[in-house]
Amino acid sequence: MAVEETKQLIIEAHNISKTYYTGNVEVPALRGVSLQVRKGEMLAIMGPSGCGKTTLLNCLSGLDIFEKGTVSINGEDITRLADNEKTDFRARKMGFVFQTYNLLPVLNAVENIELPLIVSGVRPAQARKQAIASLKRVNLSQYATHRPGQLSGGQRQRVTLARSVVNNPAIIWADEPTGALDSQTAGEIMDLLCDLNKTESQTQVIVTHAPEVAALCDRIIYMADGLIEREEIAEQVT
Repeated sequence: MAVEETKQLIIEAHNISKTYYTGNVEVPALRGVSLQVRKGEMLAIMGPSGCGKTTLLNCLSGLDIFEKGTVSINGEDITRLADNEKTDFRARKMGFVFQTYNLLPVLNAVENIELPLIVSGVRPAQARKQAIASLKRVNLSQYATHRPGQLSGGQRQRVTLARSVVNNPAIIWADEPTGALDSQTAGEIMDLLCDLNKTESQTQVIVTHAPEVAALCDRIIYMADGLIEREEIAEQVT
């Protein structure tokens, strides 16, 4: 795995606490979580439903706010950034892959991929060039003009992955990226993620319930009740 190439920390989280409120009921989602991730590392986050996995990913990536703690990405304290600054930071430095794809049904594959570039100010011609190259990277060039409804689940997830890497991000955040896929297609998606990690030294944080996905990562952290319970080097997991 690419993690051996460098020891530089890219993600540093200290004492993150996050509480959800339902009426008068307080539900602690994260209870003082601290975590470090090295550049080029593939990190899996596992644990039972409701343990705080997705909340942790959302807080680390700046998608969600939290009451206490700090998160630094490549030395930048994102907890100090205004909302628009966080949005710009994510657009430049991060890519996201979700189980639900989040593709716009009225746009074709290449248009979905280029959209975040255009929104961030990249010229349309350059955005289209990068989107086509990214689509080729996931072996879907022939489906550039297909809309999501014309694609299989696996193809839609490939488009999502192509969109997540179109800006050459330092970090990919993936929340159950194989959860809606059959085992063969899930394996193909993970092959693509592993290849990106190996060839680009790209840091990846992957929330998953699947042991076979976690086993492909460098390290696994296990969560329970809003806390990191333990961690293992993935190669030790059988």
